[in-house]
Amino acid sequence: MNNNQNRRVFLKTVAIGSLGAIALAKAEYASSAMVSKGKPGVGIQLYTVRDAMNSNTKDALSQVAKLGYKNLELAGYNNGKFYGMEPSEFKKVVEDLGMKVISSHTGVEVKGVDTGNARKMAEDHAKIGVKYCIQPWLVPERRKTADMYKQFVSELNLVAEVMKKNGIQFGYHNHNFEFEPVDGIIPFYDIYMKNTDKDLITYELDIYWATKAGQDPIEIFKKYPGRFQLWHVKDMEKSADQFFAPVGTGSIDYKEIFKHKDISGMKYFFVEQDATRDNKPFDAIKTSIDNLNNKIL
Repeated sequence: MNNNQNRRVFLKTVAIGSLGAIALAKAEYASSAMVSKGKPGVGIQLYTVRDAMNSNTKDALSQVAKLGYKNLELAGYNNGKFYGMEPSEFKKVVEDLGMKVISSHTGVEVKGVDTGNARKMAEDHAKIGVKYCIQPWLVPERRKTADMYKQFVSELNLVAEVMKKNGIQFGYHNHNFEFEPVDGIIPFYDIYMKNTDKDLITYELDIYWATKAGQDPIEIFKKYPGRFQLWHVKDMEKSADQFFAPVGTGSIDYKEIFKHKDISGMKYFFVEQDATRDNKPFDAIKTSIDNLNNKIL
């Protein structure tokens, strides 16, 4: 996940007679139901539709539900609220739409962990029943040396202990920078995987970013079996810049990767697309869930 904030929600409107509108609505509802029929649990990282979530949270969630998504991963926690709503209100909105909050991207302190803040974060997330809180990022100024990475990982272990006391599994989400050499070592393999307590911290492997870094996700799963309870799935364009693409439309062989879900330890996966070429993220996530349910899973 990156920090680009220039996506806009795509809203589809149809102007036809009243009887035609009713028929079309029924057909679209049936189509959405068919998308997820027999393939429960397809999740989405709501960062993908962040502009819509920030503009009209309830409407955005309704659109997500109509597409067939069942599990949510959040990217909108701040000062005890979720997308501006109290925990109980947000939970009710989600559950009334037939979805569940599974995970939340919630960063710990960037200049050193304050366990008091971590405790508050854990307590608030426990109120909405999340299973996972995921650290999604490490700021560039803390990536300059191996010792900086080691200090950060030690902080993750501390936060994970706080989370566990509140019944929440803590985890870390990668990008591609964790695979770049620092002081002669690869942080992902030589620091993260070696120094995080595997009983406290799981990993959310972002398959796109690992692939972008020249890594083979399947080989990662085989090397560290059981340590990747969550996945981020998005595809990679067959283009010079390897831009983000809806699942099933690019160069990543997700059908083969999903064959290794058990060895990875995967329990949940979330569609995420950091950006779209046409600024139509709802079109992209529809393509992703259609391809997952009809071609990949």
